[in-house]
Parts: sequence; C-alpha cells; structure tokens
Amino acid sequence: MTTICFDFGNSRQKLAVFNRRDFVEEVVLPNLERDTLAAIIDQYQPQKSILSSVMHHPEWLPSWLAEKTQFHLLNHASRLPVTTPVGKPETIGADRLALVSAAVDRFPGQHNLVIGLGTCITYNFVNRAAEFLGGSISPGMNMRFKAMHEQTALLPLVTADHHFPLVGYDTKTNLQSGVILGVAGEIDGIIGAYQERYANFNVLLTGGDMPFFVPHLKNKIFADPNLIFKGLYAISALNLP
Repeated sequence: MTTICFDFGNSRQKLAVFNRRDFVEEVVLPNLERDTLAAIIDQYQPQKSILSSVMHHPEWLPSWLAEKTQFHLLNHASRLPVTTPVGKPETIGADRLALVSAAVDRFPGQHNLVIGLGTCITYNFVNRAAEFLGGSISPGMNMRFKAMHEQTALLPLVTADHHFPLVGYDTKTNLQSGVILGVAGEIDGIIGAYQERYANFNVLLTGGDMPFFVPHLKNKIFADPNLIFKGLYAISALNLP
C-alpha cells in the first residue's frame, strides 16, 4: 500500500512516499504543473494521498488527486490524533496540525513541544492528553537575514553557513553569528520557559533549517527531518479507509 504525503510550504513544495508506515523517500517538486504531478503519480502508483498546504495551491489539484487516489485535504475538520481546544481551530496551519500529530503518534501520553524551523519558526505544544494548546510563531532564519538587508541601507543579503565564528570578523560573519546563534538562544530560552511550567516533556525539532541549529542547542532534543511527513501519514490513516 503506497501513500504519498504532499507538504506545500511557503518556501518549498515537497512530498514523501510511504510503503504502509515505512518512509521510503522525499521528493522536492520543481513546480506544481499538472505534467509534473502526473509523472509522480505514474511513477509511484499510490493508492492514497494527503495534502498539507499553507500556500495558494492550484485549485484543480484536490479534485485531480481525488480522481487518481483516495485523497484527503488536511484542514481543521480532519480527524486528528489530537484535539484543538483553542479559540479558532480553523485558523491553525495545516503544517502545525501535522507536526503535533507526529509527536502524539511517536510519544503518546506525554507532553511534547514540537519546533518547526522553516520560513517561520513555530513552537507547538501538545499535552499528555493529546490536546494541542497552541504555542508561538517567530521569524525564520532566512526571513531574519532578508529583513536586515531590506530594512537597512548597507547590510548585504547573506546566506547561512555551518562554519562561522562566535565573534564575527566581517559583516557577513557578524550577520551569520547574530542570526544563527540568536535563533539557537531563542529556542533554548523558550524551552526553558516551558520547563518552568511543565516538569517533563519531549522536544522535537524539524524543518529545512534544522541542521544549522542542532549543534548550538543546549537542551536535549529529538531531531527528525521527516516529522511533518510522519504526521501526515498518521492523519491519512485516520481519514482514508
């Protein structure tokens, strides 16, 4: 039984292929043209598919996938392994629902803080009763680089690098040190704030920017680049026969 889990984020559109519960591979989509997606369906011959999207995806896509597979579009009305006792559950991003679903699937009956490092950084807390209580959102790494470039007259636009000094020796390394270590300090600080309220909880880290921060964090974490896909698979199992 093959399932394709589509994750359409603000920066990248990608998918994962599952053989039953086993993750097989990730594919980054070059575009969302019909021919591109048809080639994916022809190659993997999935029986089921699920889409998590936080962008304006093509209007034809959900009905097209429903013709090709048993399909589910993730939204606030989906059956989930978590409950969402928040003020406006319909405003919760599909990506955040997938992340906390993965946490509950992996660590049931425990408090979990899931941190997604993408265009934005999302902090998502689900308690041991599988209630997604919310969390917080802050600017992501590349958004911070871009903001400093666009909102100043002279600072250049730089990109992240795994090798940079604590004490920057030029403009580029000053910006890299400030952003990467600044985000790492933010993550540790927010984990510390949760520790003051909740005695024991797991910290799960995921997202495309994750590798830049793992070496700089002081707290124990579970790093999993495929966490959102695993959450989508868990949700698909609840919503597709």
